Amino acid sequence: MLKIKLAQALPMPIQVNLECAPGELHALVGPSGSGKTTVLRTIAGLRQASFGLIECDSQVWFQGDEFNGVSQCLDAATRSCGFLFQQYALFPHLTSLENVCIPLQNSGLSKNERQATALRWLDQMGISDLANRMPNQLSGGQQQRVALARALARKPKVLLLDEPFSAIDAPTRQSLYKTLADLRRDLNIPILMVTHDLREADLLADRITVIDKGISLQTSSPRALFQRPRNSRVAELVGIRNMFHGVFNAGSLSWDGCGEKFPVVDKGKIPPNVRVAWVIPQSGLSVHNYPTSTSIPAIVETMSSLGQIAVTQFRIQDSQNTVEWEASSAEIKRLNIECGKLMHIEFDGSQIHIMPLRPINDPRRFQESI
Repeated sequence: MLKIKLAQALPMPIQVNLECAPGELHALVGPSGSGKTTVLRTIAGLRQASFGLIECDSQVWFQGDEFNGVSQCLDAATRSCGFLFQQYALFPHLTSLENVCIPLQNSGLSKNERQATALRWLDQMGISDLANRMPNQLSGGQQQRVALARALARKPKVLLLDEPFSAIDAPTRQSLYKTLADLRRDLNIPILMVTHDLREADLLADRITVIDKGISLQTSSPRALFQRPRNSRVAELVGIRNMFHGVFNAGSLSWDGCGEKFPVVDKGKIPPNVRVAWVIPQSGLSVHNYPTSTSIPAIVETMSSLGQIAVTQFRIQDSQNTVEWEASSAEIKRLNIECGKLMHIEFDGSQIHIMPLRPINDPRRFQESI
């Protein structure tokens, strides 16, 4: 188990609290400059926190508090940590095999044993035939596999991945997704991955932590994150399209900008008569040609096709509020949806999620997700 509770004042304020179990892949997402890579470098010992705790497999790598200062801080070489850097950081004057041998230099193994171990890792990455090639003779995906073999050569207790798929093409990325899935199964160690790609995090991660301005705002499963963001800032950062504002009072949610109200169930965490942000997933929307007792009239404003999926933007009648709806091209054709047409949208109140408008320094950010 990897346990992280960090606080740092400079060069960037960092307040991050998370755990990653063996075999789990935990993604860190957030805007550029939010501190994601700083967190990885701090775990690896390449940067030191002001105070907090870094513990891996019951061994304390770093510990300190604001009263007694730092009481434990293992250097980077002592921490059992594999780090895949965003730019791979291969030594350009060494072959693939020699690069993978680097972390084995002080392992006590003979030169032949180090080379045999490195070659096994290259073979596991599917590139043993490239052992004698220089980095400039490799494609981006091949360089990444060499760097990953090097990160794993000394059998680390945790694997840190910094934007591992950002510099490679889509087909290579799909192949490396499979490699990473196989590694998770075989290694059974915590894997912490920084990514800017939310689809990638949704596809690969067991849990996601959203970081903004150095502060962890929410940690949850991908499904909970995208359907039940903790607050409006989280919803904004994870790209939820249908986010609105209103007032919640006694189980009734009013929608700013129009006269609509929805019955919404809250768990008693929202005070009465307070302004809130709210979101609704695609599964909570349905579109009809004719009105129902609970539907809302809306005009089709724009339509865009993404292969077999079409995104339609509706403007609520007599309002400036817009709603985006994703559906198959076949569904669009069945409903005969076209720009300018009057349609009727139904909102499933049981799927509406209301959120407080909290600043990012709200102390409740470290609580378990709702």
